[in-house]
Amino acid sequence: MRFVPRRRPVPSGLPLALFLALFLALSCAAPARAGHDAPAGGKAAILVVAFGTSVPEARKAFDDMDAAVRQAFPGMAVHWAFTSNIIREKLAAQGQVTDSVPAALARLLDAGVTRLAVQSLHAIPGEEFHEKLVRTVRGFGGFDKVVIGQPLMSTDEDMAAVADALLSTFGPLRAGGEALVFMGHGTHHPANIYYPGLQWYLEQRDPLALVGTVEGTPSLEWVVARLAEKGVSRALLVPLMSVAGDHARNDMAGDEDDSWKSVLAARGIAARPVLQGLAEFAPLRELWLEHLRRAVAGLDGK
Repeated sequence: MRFVPRRRPVPSGLPLALFLALFLALSCAAPARAGHDAPAGGKAAILVVAFGTSVPEARKAFDDMDAAVRQAFPGMAVHWAFTSNIIREKLAAQGQVTDSVPAALARLLDAGVTRLAVQSLHAIPGEEFHEKLVRTVRGFGGFDKVVIGQPLMSTDEDMAAVADALLSTFGPLRAGGEALVFMGHGTHHPANIYYPGLQWYLEQRDPLALVGTVEGTPSLEWVVARLAEKGVSRALLVPLMSVAGDHARNDMAGDEDDSWKSVLAARGIAARPVLQGLAEFAPLRELWLEHLRRAVAGLDGK
């Protein structure tokens, strides 16, 4: 908000002209703005936004991304926020305080940041991205300029680049005849279309690379059927997420009967889980960083 000096009473016996001169001098010495209304052309910063994770081992992905962002933009402060209320509550119970997007924005404004690049670490532009990031940022106000970097997959070019990065990163890790199965989260949001879209790009490059989702399309049942059609007996399971959190460790690699590893084993397919998030691998980090570079460059535009 705009800084408004408190009214000062005119001291008795002090000539009005002298008082006005003193008042103007004090006003010029005070900051013209404070708090949420910082001067135009002031500090620029980066806010990295992820769904979040409460799994300690999974935090390496965020640590790696944080280091990469700081290396790419050494002159800018880097801050983080998690969109998941549940994750933040779990972390708070462990004594770790993590900002929500609104809390991070308020903190940055109070610190005098006027230009902000916000980078999503979501895989697709789904509900978490649009409702908890974009909508919140656009409705907040107070900054001179805010540019939002897109999730990992937002365009056709993104999906082609992601397909190439996935195959170059995980292809060398598989044994002969082993399929590559990527597990995405999936969503009821229209952005779920990015998963079958990625499947198309992967299939053009490698017929044994498949995409499935926990809560959307393609489903695990579809993946199992395709593997059976191809006569595959082994698969490398990879989380299609920035971190290998709860979904990767339980839904994908858990020992329960309904985990992907167990379901595939029951169908005669031996699965080897990779418990590393995409942000732990440089080729995938680079794709997020490229989106952030565009966002930061946009801070200087009109």
